[in-house]
Amino acid sequence: MNLYDDLKQKMIELIDKHDIKEDEISITTKILSTKEAIGETKKKDFPLLKGKEVLMNANYKGSIGQAFTDHPGIFEGSIEELMDLDLNDNHNKPLFIASLNAILKHLGLIESTIHCKNEGPEVCSEEIKNYLKKEYKDAKIALVGFQPSILDSLRKDFKIRVLDLDQDNIGEEKYGVMIEDGKKDREDVMNWADLALVTGSTIANGSIVDFMDLEKPVYY
Repeated sequence: MNLYDDLKQKMIELIDKHDIKEDEISITTKILSTKEAIGETKKKDFPLLKGKEVLMNANYKGSIGQAFTDHPGIFEGSIEELMDLDLNDNHNKPLFIASLNAILKHLGLIESTIHCKNEGPEVCSEEIKNYLKKEYKDAKIALVGFQPSILDSLRKDFKIRVLDLDQDNIGEEKYGVMIEDGKKDREDVMNWADLALVTGSTIANGSIVDFMDLEKPVYY
């Protein structure tokens, strides 16, 4: 069973438990503008702001769930129809993940399903740095997915290598760090690193499976 089959099966069990399979309230997923998604940020090189990715926004009974993707799509329908989506299709993965987040948020099983905005990314990156300095002093970190605020914060205190799938970033220097190929260089970077810090985009594009069984700490 692959990751998405497993996720779908667990969701079906949860849906049956809460008896919402026949729920007539639809889930509407739309693509947010950059201002809606991330607001006015200090740094201007987020993938969202460059148009490389979009943020899918699912609404279920007023609860919002989100997912990053470079394969945007639109879905509106019942929970039962959502469970019938073919998750081998890369356009359906982010729809499913965003909607899953909205449903779990509504059921009170998870929190923080909306991306931080405005000064949020800078605050978040400092909190990440402070935590890692406390728990993993002098660690070598693999940052999976170019995230400017996190990279700029961590590079000052850690040895860091960055993997990305965007061909426009690969081979370029960002904040004093060379961006490496997320496919070709992945094994070398993971062997080098003491821990991995993996962006949430990996669950929507399917690459998360490359980091799930590492014999070292992995933070998402």
